[in-house]
Order: sequence, then structure tokens, then C-alpha cells
Amino acid sequence: MSSKITIIGAGSVGSTIAYTLSASDIASEIVLIDINKEKVAGEVMDIEQGTCFRDPISIVAGEYEDAKDSDIVIITSGIARKPGQTRIELTQTNVNILKSITPEIVKAAPNALYIIVSNPVDIMTYVFTKISGLPERQIIGSGTILDTARLRCGLSEHFKIAQRNIHAYVFGEHGDTSFIPWTGAYISGVSVDEYYEIMKSQGRTDVEKLDKEAMLTYVQKSGGKIIANKGATFYAVSTAVCQICRRLVAASDSMATVSTMMHGEYGIEDVCLSILTIIGPDGAKGKVPMRMNKAEIEKLQASARALKDVIAQIEL
Repeated sequence: MSSKITIIGAGSVGSTIAYTLSASDIASEIVLIDINKEKVAGEVMDIEQGTCFRDPISIVAGEYEDAKDSDIVIITSGIARKPGQTRIELTQTNVNILKSITPEIVKAAPNALYIIVSNPVDIMTYVFTKISGLPERQIIGSGTILDTARLRCGLSEHFKIAQRNIHAYVFGEHGDTSFIPWTGAYISGVSVDEYYEIMKSQGRTDVEKLDKEAMLTYVQKSGGKIIANKGATFYAVSTAVCQICRRLVAASDSMATVSTMMHGEYGIEDVCLSILTIIGPDGAKGKVPMRMNKAEIEKLQASARALKDVIAQIEL
């Protein structure tokens, strides 16, 4: 791979994404841009000095014009969420920051694929889609890919099975109205309920029946708990974003729960949220409407309404 990736924002998330990329084979060039010139210079120096153990890579602290010819641009800029603060409370401030960034970066890298990471990510993805003038296929919000990773981690620990054998997802908003469509949750071809019964029939006393509401709470509250304990979340989200990058430069398409504009799927339009989305070298290629029951579809629609309520209150 020989991709050029630009990251806007050298805070905890942006700099950790840069570090994670530097330790992988996804990019051959990384540009890190931030309004705080000393901070970004320090981050680049620290990351660069650890790259002697890998194939040569270019890492620079740059300006918007240095993003020229980027294959991928990752936007992480924004004010961090504080303990006890909801993502929605961040909205207008971070929207204003995005509005100042967008013309500059789009002018420099009009053909790049864009990954929006700044919170509240679904609304930021919507705003960027509306104001950037770029084709929608070039715009992907990180959405619930992190929530899905948290779910698979929790299910792996509960069922004592490798995460790679778990196919379960979190849909909707990356936030309080997210939900788990259990209809589509499988462990190597069998539903999570069937898997428990199979383990029970085999005398496995170390596997307990799943409390689905508790698992949803674990997924939704993980970020807040981490923030309360250490002040910020950045390792898992950075790994998730780098996984999106890897899929965008891969030879074939993949499926991911990322946030993109809805156009009538499940009766939802004109809002960005996460369902199964096909992504690959050409960006977001379409969605796969997974089978869900009526209650799950209603939860997705409720999540869309909650996001639309916030969008109606902000200044675009």
C-alpha cells in the first residue's frame, strides 16, 4: 500500500490515529494538521522517531495545502467531551469548527475519501455532506464501528469465544439512541440465543444466558466510563478508524457500520446514521438492509428522529 493520509486535528484521537497508522502498512505518507503548531510538531517528532523499525514512511506537520493528492482525509477536530457531558451538547461548537475547516481542506484535497470522526459524529457527517459539495460516496462517518467493536468485545468475554467468530452490530446514532439488532447477531452461523442453548446442552457451566439490556448498557456507557476513569477515549477509536482506512485502500469491498446519508432505507431520509454499509476503494458504495423485526426498525427510526431534532436546532 502507498496511500497518503491527512489527519486534521492533533489531539488525543488525531495523534493516536497518526501513531497507529505509522505502525501499520496502510500509509506511506501521513500529514498531521492542527491549529496548535507546537503540539503538532511535537507529535510528529515523537511518532517519527519510532519509525526506524518499519519500512520508510513520511510523516510531516503540515498546512492545508500539504493535503494535496491525499487518498484519505480524517477529520478529528473539535472540543473533547467532558465527564458527564453528552455528545449532543458539543454540537454547535464543533459544527462551527467543521464549517471553518471544510472549505480549506476540500480545496486542497477534492478527490480524497473523507472519514469524519469528530463528535457528535453523525451530525458532523451530515453537516460535512451538506456543506462540502463533495459526492456522498467520498464521505464516511466513523459512526457505530467503535460501538460494534465494543459489542463484540463484550460478547466475546461473555461467551468466551474469539471476537472474529462474532457477527453482531450496533445500528443508529453513535450515542444514546443506538441499539443492537439482535435479529442479526450471530456466533459462527448460529444466533446468540441458539449458541447459549448449544453450550448449555454440552454441559458448559461457564457460559451464562445473555442479558441483552445489560450488554447494550455496556456498549453505550463504555465511552463515558473510560472518560471518567482516564479523561478521554482514543485507543479503540483510533484502531477502528485505521480499520476503516485499511478497508478503503483494500483490493475488495467490505461491510462496516459507518455513518452515511440515508435515502429511504427503513423509511429514513436526510440524516446520517449507521447501518450495514459497503465501503471500499471508491468510498461508500451502498447499504445492505439487514433483516430486522418491527421493534428494531422502530428503534432505528427513533434514532433518526433524535438526530433530526438536534439538526433542526443547530445553525448550518
